[in-house]
Amino acid sequence: MRGKRAGRGQPYSYPMAKIFVTRRIPDAGLRLLRSRGGQVVLGQSDDEAGLDRAALIRGVREADVLLSLITEQVDREVLEANAALLGVANQAVGFNNIDVETATELGIPVSNTPGVLTETTADLTWALLLAVARRIPESDAYLRAGRFKIWSPTMLLGADVGPGPDERRKVLGIVGFGRIGQAVARRAAGFDMRVLAHDPAHRDRVDAFPGVQWAELETLLELSDFVCLHPRMTPASRHLIDEARLRRMKPTAFLVNVARGELVDEAALVRALREGWIAGAALDVYEDEPRVAEGLAELPNTVLVPHIGSASGETRDRMAEIAATNALHHVIGQRAPQCVNPEVYETEAWRGRVARLEPS
Repeated sequence: MRGKRAGRGQPYSYPMAKIFVTRRIPDAGLRLLRSRGGQVVLGQSDDEAGLDRAALIRGVREADVLLSLITEQVDREVLEANAALLGVANQAVGFNNIDVETATELGIPVSNTPGVLTETTADLTWALLLAVARRIPESDAYLRAGRFKIWSPTMLLGADVGPGPDERRKVLGIVGFGRIGQAVARRAAGFDMRVLAHDPAHRDRVDAFPGVQWAELETLLELSDFVCLHPRMTPASRHLIDEARLRRMKPTAFLVNVARGELVDEAALVRALREGWIAGAALDVYEDEPRVAEGLAELPNTVLVPHIGSASGETRDRMAEIAATNALHHVIGQRAPQCVNPEVYETEAWRGRVARLEPS
């Protein structure tokens, strides 16, 4: 039996509603799903393994709602695997792993987990920026390898992030000025940086933000000492940072990407780092994740981490709870709080899917 829609003013019930969770999520989300009487089916419990395509489709066929991660491609084949599917709850801010246009056509609401990871991801941006500028991973490896024999004034020299002894304010360029880009800009005040931002869809955000100056992308790249990427991933933004734009950057500049790997042409980035077009790069995401472009991991002027932008315990717990809450709304045919295609609720296709949910 599936979840039932309650009458006006009555509590909702979820007797035996089946929610297919593709891979293990934090217990906070699983507890919430189970506390409402839902039946949770876990596709994969190994944190270091993915879910194969056949298992994904098989799980969707037998579920009322799909709770997915960004590691699963939820395309037309998956969405059409179950004519009774009531929704897709994605545990991520991004949802480019889901064919939202097809979902809307089929009457399937899609939800995400926005907002909650803003500060955590901005913190990682700054952690990476500081780490690559001051060569922290290299220094750590140097000491652990037993190479630290005596202090030297020429050992592991990095770059200043604050004004430094010449008192020149460093320039931080932020590409994409949504929640995370703005949170990164707020933190720049503590380093007395000049902040440039580029977001062609939201220039008003830049103009209204104290201490931040609008710049065209090429100008931003030419002037910035540090370039941080935070735009949405769209077909038009793929390889936004390509060879030509890497060559526009200063040879002393650093690139930081915690948004989406496809924003950067990684093959061109490897060349840029090898040949000194830029000073260094710090990456949390990769073009063909989890594969890293050939040669990138061997470069000493990089800091590379495995997609940990939102990886604090508190943030991941909250993301799981939000995804679970959205899933429970999908189960009963109620508007999900974080629906990314709200127009679906006006379609006959959606009304047809929820018609079988009777009042309790």
